[in-house]
Parts: sequence; C-alpha cells; structure tokens
Amino acid sequence: MQNANKAKLSEMQRLLDIMAQLRDPKSGCPWDVKQTMESLTRYTIEEAYEVADAIATGDMREIKDELGDLLFQVVFYAQIASESSAFSFDDVAQSISDKLVRRHPHVFGAQSVDDGKDSEKEGEALQRATLSDTALNAQWDAIKAQEKQLKKQRSEQSGQAVETSILDSVPKGMPALMYAQKLQKACAKVGFDWPDAAPVIDKVREEVEEIQQELDHKQRAETAAEEASKHVNITTNDEALHDNQNAIEEEIGDALFAMVNLARHCKVDADTALRNASNKFANRFKDVERLAAEQGETLDALTLDEMEALWQQVKKSSFSA
Repeated sequence: MQNANKAKLSEMQRLLDIMAQLRDPKSGCPWDVKQTMESLTRYTIEEAYEVADAIATGDMREIKDELGDLLFQVVFYAQIASESSAFSFDDVAQSISDKLVRRHPHVFGAQSVDDGKDSEKEGEALQRATLSDTALNAQWDAIKAQEKQLKKQRSEQSGQAVETSILDSVPKGMPALMYAQKLQKACAKVGFDWPDAAPVIDKVREEVEEIQQELDHKQRAETAAEEASKHVNITTNDEALHDNQNAIEEEIGDALFAMVNLARHCKVDADTALRNASNKFANRFKDVERLAAEQGETLDALTLDEMEALWQQVKKSSFSA
C-alpha cells in the first residue's frame, strides 16, 4: 500500500513538472505560455461538463480521462499563480484539506488543521458521526457563517470591499440554472421563500400567461406594422417591436426562474432534470432518424405530420420497453 501511495505521489509530481515545462518561457509550448487565469475559465467549465457527460455514459475509462483533464486545469491555475509567488499547488491542496477538516467536526472532532490531532474522545466521535441530516446542515451553515465572518474581518483589515448581502457570495459566473437555484436557496435561509410548492405552481402559471400576453402584443404590433407598410406615408415603429422582443425575453426569464423555484420545492435539481430531459429528447430524435432511414427517407424530405408519426412510434416503443 505504501509503494502504491508513493507511485501516486510520483505521478502527481510528474504532472506538476510537465505543467512547469509547458509554461517555460524559453522551451515551453507557446499556447500554454500565453494563457492567463481569465483565458482558461471557459476551458475549465467545458472540462467540468465533459466530466458530467462521461459520468452519464458510465464509461469508467472515459471518466478517468476526463477527470485527468479537469485536474490539469487546477494544476494550470496553480502554475500560473506560482509564477507570481501568489500560491502553489501544495497551497491549493492544503487549503481544501484544512477546509474539509474544519467543516466536518462530526468526523474529525476538534482537530487542529495544523497537527491533525483529535482532542475528542472516541465515544464522542461516534456520537458526532450519527448526527441527523438536519443537524449536519445546521452545523455546516454555522461553520460557513463563521468562515464568512472571518473573511469579512480580513477584508476590512486589508481595505478591500466587504460583502453586505447574503447574495454576494453566490458566484455570478455559474450556469444560469445553478445560479438561480443558489440565489433562491440563499434567500430561503432567511425566510424569503414560498411555504410549499402550491403557490410556486401558481407563479409558474402567472409567468406563462405573461409570456402569452407579450406574444399577443407582438402579433398585434406586427399586424399593425404590416398594414402600415402598405401606406407610403406611414412608417413602422421598429423601436416598439424591439422593446416588445426584450419584454418577451424578460418574461421567459421570469418563467424559467419560477420553474427552477418549483424544482427546488419539489427537491429536484433543475439542471439535472433539464439535462435528463434533453438526453431523452436526443435519444428519441436519433430513433426517429433511424426509423426514417429504415424507410429510405431523410427527415428533411418528410412532412411535419410524417415526422410526428415517427416520433409517436418512438415514444410508444420507449414506454413499452
């Protein structure tokens, strides 16, 4: 086991050495050398999604490879930071290790993140390990609140801007569904939330109705513009049409936000639900393509009714499977 651990450590060091060589200004890769933390962020997001996609396939070899790609992103950021003496990969590892120990006293006890010694008795440790989910969540929130207070104090001492809202800690760069969910969860912690799913469903209906109202308004505006175009001396109001399109976008955004809220109240992760629905649609559409090919047809040669018939055939077979 000890030899295995040494082998793993040597592979980690090998990766760090490769990264340092790639970033060498004289002998490194020009693409790697010119990268910054800002330029890498889109690749990091992409790699995280590829990990999720690999997990969805269940292919362990692919999962391993994609996790390696994601790990490389962490190593890349650490290398860039080390070049300006900001922090190293070891600092990153120490930071997350300290945080995990600090946030899991029910596992590690009153353990110092420096010496790793447990000051609690074995019986008390067992009692901590049997905390309920409610107690664990309360403990987690309390620890995070303490960390936030310490961060605030450090910011004040260094003259940096201090967070004043409970929403300031929610990263704006998150994917939209996750961002909405995080905002709602943060507000719910201080009681700003619907009591149950029923009023949220009403809110969803209300938002969908407002979308319909804007679409009706757009239809009337386009009809009026079409009539106006028939008359030489009457000009169309393009600005009004643009404003209406913005209103439609806003109302659809409100409806999506309400749907995320509904998912949260139903204890469903909105991103996972949408991803599963998208995968289901993609699989069924591929089956429609296959059926069309078996009939010697391509989809673009079929009418909408013919494609709908194939779609219903696929749905029926999937329900009976």
